[in-house]
Amino acid sequence: MKKLFMMVALTMFAVSALCGCGASGKAGEVVVYNWGEYIDPETITLFEQETGISVVYDEFETNEIMYPKVEAGATVYDVICPSDYMIQKMIENDLLAEIEWDKVSNATEYIGKQYYDQASEFDPGNKYAVPYCWGTVGILYNKTMVDEPVDSWNILWNEKYADSILMQDSVRDAFMVALKKQGSSMNSLDEAELNMAKDALIAQKPLVQAYVVDQVRDKMIGNEAALGVIYSGEAIYTQRENPDLEYVIPKEGTNVWIDCWVIPKNCNNKENALKFIDFMCRPEIAVKNFEYITYSTPNDGARDLIEDEDIKNSEVAFPDLGKYSGLETYHYLGDEGDELYNRLWEEVKSH
Repeated sequence: MKKLFMMVALTMFAVSALCGCGASGKAGEVVVYNWGEYIDPETITLFEQETGISVVYDEFETNEIMYPKVEAGATVYDVICPSDYMIQKMIENDLLAEIEWDKVSNATEYIGKQYYDQASEFDPGNKYAVPYCWGTVGILYNKTMVDEPVDSWNILWNEKYADSILMQDSVRDAFMVALKKQGSSMNSLDEAELNMAKDALIAQKPLVQAYVVDQVRDKMIGNEAALGVIYSGEAIYTQRENPDLEYVIPKEGTNVWIDCWVIPKNCNNKENALKFIDFMCRPEIAVKNFEYITYSTPNDGARDLIEDEDIKNSEVAFPDLGKYSGLETYHYLGDEGDELYNRLWEEVKSH
């Protein structure tokens, strides 16, 4: 999810992406809809060269922008990469085609079983989704600015760090922090729990320097804040740029997210979609994507190919999730649940 970089179109595919809008599809192409900066452009070139299939590539900034476009069907896509809870919503609304697993042998051979187990929370029976990237949400802190142990979400309410705390400008991520802090599920629909979390976020607000998305990365690298809520993939990048930064998963638990390749039911080029997904699951292709985007790969074959031993064994990139408690994946909470969270988030932002 995410894992939201500044959404800049891949230059080499910009023209074809624009041409894809409203396209009915044709033989010899595959129309892909993915997050910005979420694939190594070279892997697309390699796919085109090997298969002769032209990739029409388009990008989205959030799941919430992607969903209505796919639902409306004005642009017909063959492959999309949504996040866990959005995949659940798309399944419930009959928008996805089942994966023909015999045609994606790399996905069955190299994607680790634990990731399919995780995906089964939002894709029961593993019928629709092939894991692509995964990670956690945690706290990134600057060791030169924070002089105490960082192991709990509570530190984000410490007045000592007023105007030096960065929060995600995301309703689910912000509420996840507050809900986990108080010992609640991040998928809670209990109004008393949610109001308690809302009050906590309002109380925290004077301490927050900014509610941001990808700017967490840039501000932390530039020593502009002491603490920030961030996705693990971005944390890996920030640590390369600033060795004073450390990433932790708080003891109360957090979100373990997973993004997957799916095929819309109204696609025009399903065979090409399956070929694209299978190609991206090759270990040598998956490792190229991992090294480009720095988000953890669920591809065990790709992990074996990582040459940097520090990254290969990184607790940020590949944490032993068995060491942590309170880990959850976001669930789709229904229209009423979405409305409830959005209403409470508006109260926080407008306070």
